[in-house]
Amino acid sequence: MASYIVRRLLLLIPILFVVSIFIFSMSRLVPGDPAIIMAGGHQTSPEVLDNIREKYHLNKPIIEQYAIWLKNVATGDLGESFKMKQSVTNMIVERLPLTFQLIVMSMVITLLIAIPLGILSAIKKNTWIDHLATLFAFVGVSSPVFFTGILMVLFFSYHLDWLPAFGAGNGFKENLIHLFLPSLALSFNMIALNSRITRSGMIEVMNTNYIQTAMAKGLPQNVIIFKHALKNALIPLVTVTGIQIGVLIVGTVLVEYTFGLGGLGSLIINGVQTSDYPVVQGTMLFMVVVFLLINLIVDVLYAIIDPRIRYK
Repeated sequence: MASYIVRRLLLLIPILFVVSIFIFSMSRLVPGDPAIIMAGGHQTSPEVLDNIREKYHLNKPIIEQYAIWLKNVATGDLGESFKMKQSVTNMIVERLPLTFQLIVMSMVITLLIAIPLGILSAIKKNTWIDHLATLFAFVGVSSPVFFTGILMVLFFSYHLDWLPAFGAGNGFKENLIHLFLPSLALSFNMIALNSRITRSGMIEVMNTNYIQTAMAKGLPQNVIIFKHALKNALIPLVTVTGIQIGVLIVGTVLVEYTFGLGGLGSLIINGVQTSDYPVVQGTMLFMVVVFLLINLIVDVLYAIIDPRIRYK
């Protein structure tokens, strides 16, 4: 297992190199001149603009700019924000807790609802409960996260006045209340998908010989489901959940913008709007690293959940 983890970590190096080229190239497609934005407008003299471009290497060829950025990244320096004049690393560290909390709450809500719903749907196969769960899954998978977020704001905040619509709140308790609606919006699509995956996995496992034998022996249904069947049915769910982390990371950008939150998603949007290359590049690269590490953790979890899986 240790050698497998080391190999996977080494494999991240070429992957990140290719991703860094893509991120750097895409950030340069953002319209607007960073020098003009930093100087405060088009009325700035050409000399001042030239000095700004020289200071931030914007006057150099694109390949040389990339080489300078990559060298800095290799030493742990993600650069300095053009607009805020702050270290991008510090800006990420400041906003990371909010985004992390949003993702964790979304995953908790997803698993707490999707797994019981999938188990119930499998046990009540082809009943009205199963049909209702299928309808919910169809609607959930078809709903974009920003559309779901807007509907939830209109219903829970403006119509029922149960939950706050914008902001993250102050203090732990208030923070949880403010983030519940964004987390629910972010998890809605995943609840629908994961419940169907759990249902399919449970139906498949319940038809295996060892489960049929357990039933023939007269074991209680809850023991058969939760002790014997669920563990094996969770393997495909773990696979999809690992992939969905990437969906969550992307979804946070839309959700944070919809609900007025100040996490990493908002940081990227502000960076794009102001042509703040270091912010966009550094934040996106950080998110990619997190996604790749989570995929590695998910692969390791396979061996923990299913002892038959071994890595060499």
